[in-house]
Amino acid sequence: MTAPSSSLRERKKAKTRAAIREHAMRLFEDQGYTATTVEQIAEAAEVSPSTFFRYFPMKEDVVLADDVDEVLVEAIHAQPPGMPPIEAIMRAMRAVFAGMTPEMWEFERRRQRLVLGIPELRVRIMQQMTEAIDLVAAVIAERAGLPADDFSARVTAGAVIGAMLAVLPSGGVLPAEGVTPYDYQRIEQALTLLQQGLPLG
Repeated sequence: MTAPSSSLRERKKAKTRAAIREHAMRLFEDQGYTATTVEQIAEAAEVSPSTFFRYFPMKEDVVLADDVDEVLVEAIHAQPPGMPPIEAIMRAMRAVFAGMTPEMWEFERRRQRLVLGIPELRVRIMQQMTEAIDLVAAVIAERAGLPADDFSARVTAGAVIGAMLAVLPSGGVLPAEGVTPYDYQRIEQALTLLQQGLPLG
């Protein structure tokens, strides 16, 4: 009997990860984040707790893991060389978000409701913002042929992340419709303003 191909293994892993995440989020929504245990999630997904931890190091990572980040970084890398960094980021975001299905948007709305509604997760999300600056700064620096810790790349990345935070729902208050494509249009507007040197009015 031959071993399954790499692509088959990857599909099975992706299916298992998605099942764990879906059952976890359903349980969080039904009975609360704090009341839900890893053991309950594993049982609902028909996996062992050890399998759960292979996919998500901590319970909170089920909600906090943002699958769009890796796709967005790849899309930024794919932009033409020499394109200004903020323009490259905007074009990459436009391409990624245009490719999101209604099901993907609904999942993101559910994820954001949980993130903003659970104090423990709101604390962790701020830590993730720092990690996002590191991620974006590294991409900007690499595209410009600069060291990964380049000062100007980090400042630019910090400004980009700050502009995004300024226009997305915050403070634990999420509109009834959740995060929508309109929110990402506002991000593009914010980045355009940043690109123009932040003119007021």
